[in-house]
Amino acid sequence: MTETKPSHDLLQKFDEISVKFGEAKTALGEVVFGQDEVIDLTLATIAAGGHGLLVGAPGLAKTLLITSIADLLGLSAKRVQFTPDLMPGDVLGSEVLEESAAGRREFRFIPGPIFCQLLMADEINRASPRTQSALLQAMQEQHVTVAGERHDLPSPFHVLATQNPIEQEGTYPLPEAQLDRFLLQIDIQYPDLDAERQMLGATTGEQSAAIKAVMTDKDLITAQQLVRQMPIGEQVVEAILSLVRAARPTDDAKAAVKNFVAWGPGPRASQAFSLAARSLALIEGRHAPSLDDVRRLAGPVLRHRMALNFTARSEGIDIDSFIKDLVAGAF
Repeated sequence: MTETKPSHDLLQKFDEISVKFGEAKTALGEVVFGQDEVIDLTLATIAAGGHGLLVGAPGLAKTLLITSIADLLGLSAKRVQFTPDLMPGDVLGSEVLEESAAGRREFRFIPGPIFCQLLMADEINRASPRTQSALLQAMQEQHVTVAGERHDLPSPFHVLATQNPIEQEGTYPLPEAQLDRFLLQIDIQYPDLDAERQMLGATTGEQSAAIKAVMTDKDLITAQQLVRQMPIGEQVVEAILSLVRAARPTDDAKAAVKNFVAWGPGPRASQAFSLAARSLALIEGRHAPSLDDVRRLAGPVLRHRMALNFTARSEGIDIDSFIKDLVAGAF
């Protein structure tokens, strides 16, 4: 992949969309406090045309962030609370047998909540594997199949799922195939003291900040097209490939990877790096991604696409520190 110089018209479109994303970031910062990195990564996920998994303790504004993004970007949004008794038909929809006035019987498809532009899958790991798998086709192919019939989803279509890392009773781990379909796993930490103080003052008064749309769904589709047209330097491509391949426990891998990695990232990790790096550059007003973007995205791209073995866990090695060491050794 070679780097080519964008045309003047393309640069103008980049700048126009970047300004709108800047407005969205500012508006989100007024309702979600102390989570600037989370806001950037979530917007980058949407701009890249991908799906995001937000992992954090209760009360860290995961739901508020997602609903605010839907309002800001002008997307139709629906929320599904995932529970152990949730069935695939509750998400996808189902066919019902109806009888007309003339006595003719026929099946009619009733769309489920997945037929929207932004689906919030709240506490996704509380649903059974059967229900979780109902999202696989939709997330990858942008359509669902019910009773042998194909039903296309709206465009754009995104899933932003939330997961609570604390309460593990009554939960079902997401299968690797589904985790791989999330462009980024975004871990949400507690806000710092100043941000929490600001949040306390802004959210317990008589008025709260109002969210108004700064983009339309057509603007978002244009942004997603621009991301794929953005040039990416050969040095960035090589850094992505070097990092992803270094995380796989193959015969020629480094000793630490062989000893501690149970399974490593597949080719979708490289694709995620490329798209997310370019979308980060777009929303920040830069015309091309850099090596710093790759370093910044290493955790969100890799932490759900690889797993450490029992030996690593017994030695107190966690996935994020291991990824930091990979980055330091890769480039």
